Amino acid sequence: MHDPSKPLSGWTIAFDLDGTLVETAHDLVGALNVILVEQGMAPAPMTAVRQLVGHGLRGMLIRAYAMADMTITEEQIAQLRPRIVEVYRARIAQESRPFPGCLEALDALQARGARLAVCTNKPEGLARLLLDELDMTRLFDAIVGGDTLPVQKPDPAPLLEAIARAGGDPAKAMLVGDASPDVGAAKAAGVPCVICTFGYNDLPPAELGGDAVISHYDGLAQVAADIAASCRTADESL
Repeated sequence: MHDPSKPLSGWTIAFDLDGTLVETAHDLVGALNVILVEQGMAPAPMTAVRQLVGHGLRGMLIRAYAMADMTITEEQIAQLRPRIVEVYRARIAQESRPFPGCLEALDALQARGARLAVCTNKPEGLARLLLDELDMTRLFDAIVGGDTLPVQKPDPAPLLEAIARAGGDPAKAMLVGDASPDVGAAKAAGVPCVICTFGYNDLPPAELGGDAVISHYDGLAQVAADIAASCRTADESL
């Protein structure tokens, strides 16, 4: 293990948003349930759809309809999306809060010289609105959303764009996330990935293929130090 207080100057740490920085499930599922009731359906239980938050409104709608023994078409999803976004926007930070220890960890990483970025599949406008409402926008050097580029995670382009906009270098960067799109993007970009067990994991965290796992933000400083040290060791061996 390496010194968790060692400087991280030159490093960029990118974060997924939903399920990584912020617990957003209650507001997202709340918006989904407004629409389900409007469609004459029963609300979806939180336990049934929480793990699909990382797959967006489409994934949650498909699961909710399947639970009601119904099939939803892509056309129906497209028709319902504006209404869901309208409802969600109105309650975007009603119950959503940063995960325990998150703000303290971000402050500590910045104090050690790290650049911070957000790389999320959430539409950029909604991501910025949520971060604004939680007074978190000021903590990040770059914010890249699901519609910032023509592609989303697991494509590596959004992650590489977030790192570049933060003024960083992929050779000295890591991604903190919670689901398979995060791991896929990180691997394709050649960037280490830290998995948060408290997020919306679509597989058991240990099976997602990340480079490290944390169960609380208290563990991020040590993991970041270990990753940075291992990269320095690799560079010195070249």
